[in-house]
Amino acid sequence: MASSTPAPAEAYAAARARAAYPRLSEFAGSLPFGLDGFQREACEALEEGHGVLVCAPTGAGKTVVGEFAVHLALAQGLKCFYTTPIKALSNQKYADLVERHGAAAVGLLTGDTSLNGDAQVVVMTTEVLRNMIYAGSRSLDQLGYVVMDEVHYLADRFRGAVWEEVILQLPEHVAIVSLSATVSNAEEFGDWLVAVRGDTAVVVDEVRPVPLWQHMMVGNRLYDLFAERAGELTVDPELLRQTRELTRQDNMATWVTGGRRGRSSGPGRTGPPRSRGGIRPTSRVTVIDRLDRAALLPAITFVFSRAGCDAAVGQCVRAGLRLTTEAEVTEIRRIIEKHTGDLPQADLGVLGYWEWREALERGIAAHHAGMLPAFKETVEELFVEGLVRCVFATETLALGINMPARTVVLERLVKYNGEAHVDLTPGEYTQLTGRAGRRGIDVEGHAVVLWAPGVDPEHVAGLASTRTYPLRSSFRADYNMTINLVERLGIEQGRDLLEQSFGQFQADRSVVGLARRIERNTEALRGYAESMQCHLGDFGEYARLRRQVSDREKALRRQGSAERRTEVTESLRTLRPGDVIAVPGGRRAGLAVVLDPPGDYEDPRPLVLTEDRWAGRLSSADFPVAVDTLGRMRLPKRVDHRSPRVRRDLASSLRNTGIVPPTPQRKRRGGATDDPELAALRRALRAHPCHGCDDREAHARWGERHARLERETEQLRQKVRATTHSLARGFDRIRALLTERGYLDGETVTDHGRRLSRLWGESDLLAAECLRHGVWASLDPPELAAVASALVYESRRDNAPVPRVPQGAVTEALAETVRIWAELEQDERRHKIERTREPDLGFAWPMHRWARGESLAQVLEAAERNGQELSAGDFVRWARQVLDLLEQIASVAGKTTGVGRNAHKAAREVRRGVVAAGVG
Repeated sequence: MASSTPAPAEAYAAARARAAYPRLSEFAGSLPFGLDGFQREACEALEEGHGVLVCAPTGAGKTVVGEFAVHLALAQGLKCFYTTPIKALSNQKYADLVERHGAAAVGLLTGDTSLNGDAQVVVMTTEVLRNMIYAGSRSLDQLGYVVMDEVHYLADRFRGAVWEEVILQLPEHVAIVSLSATVSNAEEFGDWLVAVRGDTAVVVDEVRPVPLWQHMMVGNRLYDLFAERAGELTVDPELLRQTRELTRQDNMATWVTGGRRGRSSGPGRTGPPRSRGGIRPTSRVTVIDRLDRAALLPAITFVFSRAGCDAAVGQCVRAGLRLTTEAEVTEIRRIIEKHTGDLPQADLGVLGYWEWREALERGIAAHHAGMLPAFKETVEELFVEGLVRCVFATETLALGINMPARTVVLERLVKYNGEAHVDLTPGEYTQLTGRAGRRGIDVEGHAVVLWAPGVDPEHVAGLASTRTYPLRSSFRADYNMTINLVERLGIEQGRDLLEQSFGQFQADRSVVGLARRIERNTEALRGYAESMQCHLGDFGEYARLRRQVSDREKALRRQGSAERRTEVTESLRTLRPGDVIAVPGGRRAGLAVVLDPPGDYEDPRPLVLTEDRWAGRLSSADFPVAVDTLGRMRLPKRVDHRSPRVRRDLASSLRNTGIVPPTPQRKRRGGATDDPELAALRRALRAHPCHGCDDREAHARWGERHARLERETEQLRQKVRATTHSLARGFDRIRALLTERGYLDGETVTDHGRRLSRLWGESDLLAAECLRHGVWASLDPPELAAVASALVYESRRDNAPVPRVPQGAVTEALAETVRIWAELEQDERRHKIERTREPDLGFAWPMHRWARGESLAQVLEAAERNGQELSAGDFVRWARQVLDLLEQIASVAGKTTGVGRNAHKAAREVRRGVVAAGVG
């Protein structure tokens, strides 16, 4: 048996490491597990005083590095802010740190929770830290470390800029610990951090701590996606054979049934789609049962639809599926009570509480953004504790929440992105399947894709094996950022800060490649210019004359073609039933009689019958010149052109009219012969000395190459001009608009501007304008809540019905708000600034009813009667966003103004019942 005593050399090395990194040795000794190589490397860099960027797969243990930063701060008497992208992750990390360091040492600041904010360690959402920086908060004093968990969120289109604002504006002495999922350009991101923050260690680890096995489920059989052949991984041949055979059977069934769709493909169905040939998808109950028998639970099944998640839970419950013991049910009830005990009893029915609870007691749950926050938090804790073993989720669960599973199931490889149904990208596939495999619990994780006709195993293999998903900055200036930068730094320093952003860093790097191409093209142009030199004169000038002649001829042809199309269209509009015309060419050439007038004014298409019995519609494309009516013939009152007998009789009558088709006309030539500009150019071309050169055509070929390359090079230069200093130019355009509207006066921020600097949100300037013009001054608290909702709410459907809004003051205030938005949008178009989103009135009526004291059931029932899709979870989420805006309005307007007092009252009236439940 081998001895566990380390060799003398190993013991000496360990002792030296402990001496070199005493804080890390102290921290590592408190952990129940040993540190991985990448964790140790990152922690050593931190103790040496460097900033750190850690890129590692989901579940690899990146947060250990963030927790070491907390340990260092506490040991050194400094503050540490631990930032996360979402409140749920902040709550989770707060609970972890309180358990480790005690409630007195740790605080929590999110949009709706403030606990012990002056603590030495504070967990917060990234926006809270950004706001503290702009406000010059004293809480930043003695700040030593900032942990930015999930820093890859800076690619987020709507919120990503916040991460860069924080990184760029934190004091230089603050060490930043950036924790990111695996991205393929970690070195580029690290280079930027070094450029803007100084010495930063980049630690990349691509090895999953728990190996991930890829599978496909076909029917109720589970196949490995990959098989090893001759030392190489390939798609399992047996899986390919089986899926191709089933695809063949499905195609055959489709052919036999004439392509009729299966029932589950229809609208309103929430299950996996049945193929056109009728192959039934594997039922969700079968999938979970199969995974349970293979010891592959707990599992997360990604469905990509809220309704689909809820329906899946209902299917499992109705099928009698139970995954828990009596003892586990008792513990589940205790955790449910802990999270939902403060929910009003009267609201439990409308919340679907009892059905939700029954599913949880069976070990089954849904998880999506439409759920009540308290319900989601309950599901998260039960899943982490292993009491819920089957979760049906939308992809939002993959974004940061610590809910690892043994298995991840993907029902489909297509999701709706808000605009269209699109294929999953390799990065999204990796993010979703990264949840599989619990460190310290599972020996391996498993990803299962459900097969259906149209799902190609080789495509799945491509998703599973692609490792290219770069981090792309979404940074851009907005109104609030611009006004705060001018106030804190001034115009020039503000522009300089934007030039330092990761967005501009990436743009400038792309310019390097463009500049090289321009340089190569410029060298080639010099060579082309030499090759087209002519001893008789300036061939470059002659080549330009040739291009001008060619361009003018093309313009005249286009003009003539457009005129002919107009003439043909106008002549087709005049046709009436019984008119006999001639089809000039093609398969339908000859006489034709008009059966039905053209119809569409813009694109007239008369229905005709030809001599050879063909009936169909003709368009302007069938006639090179205007159509003339050659004569008329009588038609029956009703003509059924689909009847062969009717077509035969009418064709015979047409031939017997005695009308003879005219000789086909040649297309008229364009106006080139009598165009004075073209004639002058041709005279100049013939008079040029180079026109008589024996090598003229050889020189001309070089001239054409020179012209093409010159055009390409100019396009590249335009790209460079558009890319270089692009963010600073956007900043200048926003400043110009803010100056016009009185928020800036040169370098000075006006009183209106200072109010704008304290409004955060997508419609910050619109809110400031409404306050400035007193649009909301006469509203009572419920009315103000209703109107404020239009600035935060966004309907999930573009074709949502016209919403009902309260009459009177609310209607008038909303109309005025929309009018101000329209004026603002015009200014934004003129300044070429991204437009403010149009106010959405869809939440005004529910918000008004809630703020005046109606119950949740009354509010949701009224919304349903108005044709709105509004779940309890959605209502709470939007109500909390309205609450946040009301509190901002109260703070900005002040309690000395009527709108400020009413905003404060409205916030108090909104913050009740389910909206206030679970908020500290």
